[in-house]
Amino acid sequence: MLEVTHLSKSFGGLRAVNNVSLTVPQGAITALIGPNGAGKTTTFAMIAGFIRPDQGSITFAGTDITGLRPDRIAALGMVRTFQITQPFAGLTVAENIRVGAFLRTSDPDAAMTAAREIGSRLGLATFLDRPAAALTVAGRKRLEVARALATNPQMLLLDEVMAGLNPSEINGIVEMIQAIRAAGVTILLIEHIMQAVAALAEQVHVLAEGTLIASGTPREIANNPAVIEAYLGHGAAAKMAHHA
Repeated sequence: MLEVTHLSKSFGGLRAVNNVSLTVPQGAITALIGPNGAGKTTTFAMIAGFIRPDQGSITFAGTDITGLRPDRIAALGMVRTFQITQPFAGLTVAENIRVGAFLRTSDPDAAMTAAREIGSRLGLATFLDRPAAALTVAGRKRLEVARALATNPQMLLLDEVMAGLNPSEINGIVEMIQAIRAAGVTILLIEHIMQAVAALAEQVHVLAEGTLIASGTPREIANNPAVIEAYLGHGAAAKMAHHA
């Protein structure tokens, strides 16, 4: 569904992403991992249209989307979430989700119906009429995904949706992502929680210093000496292998 080919981006003298190629099959959950500063979010931003690549191409569902604006890419069916959640604090949870639904309909009632259905499906039913500012961190993470899902995407790019959550909340988000995939949405995610990556992803791509250093199943990645050296360490690798 998504094919990234020889993607590169520099900021001044810094090569943030260097000749990265990866694919995301339709219906799959694929993970992009690596240490802080590895180029993961820059890669996401290029795929979603927020940053124009210096080199390379991005193809989504057979269409070349390289350099397209984020709104045009979203209209084609691919949207991203952001690591730092910023809901519209003055709106209710349902009204926040409705913002995403307006991509597909201009009818306020239809958009609100879709928003309430999606919010309920993602575990926000009891909060729909409350101010978004009142949500916990975990609630805001769910809201960020719900707002993206309200655009009726074919593919979601999830940027560290489990960051800052406790183990129980992480388990809830893992179940939510599995349900989204079961409903037919393809997922590419950035994540540092290796147990979650092992539980979710069929394929994992590893970035370090802007370069793709490994691709494989979670178990293959957990046993890859280059990945252990550059990112995981032996402790995290063992946990990832255990959950794979």
